[in-house]
Amino acid sequence: MVGEDRVAEASKGGIGAWLRNIPTFINQVKAETAKVVWPTRRETVMTAIMVVILTVVLGIFFFTVDWGFSRIVRFLLSLAQQ
Repeated sequence: MVGEDRVAEASKGGIGAWLRNIPTFINQVKAETAKVVWPTRRETVMTAIMVVILTVVLGIFFFTVDWGFSRIVRFLLSLAQQ
């Protein structure tokens, strides 16, 4: 491929060859970006809603676990003070 030859040439040719290779890089990025299958608006909204729900659920879970461990530690420390 022509692009690969230019990349190999640029790696040997120093900064000048590297600068000449920038348009090839940009064209390759455009070609790869065109291949991307972007999510629909509905998929994006549903994913965002799921993230919010799971964040709330996990927040409640970790709060409860932390509260429980806190109560256990306080109880054990109160036994040690007696």
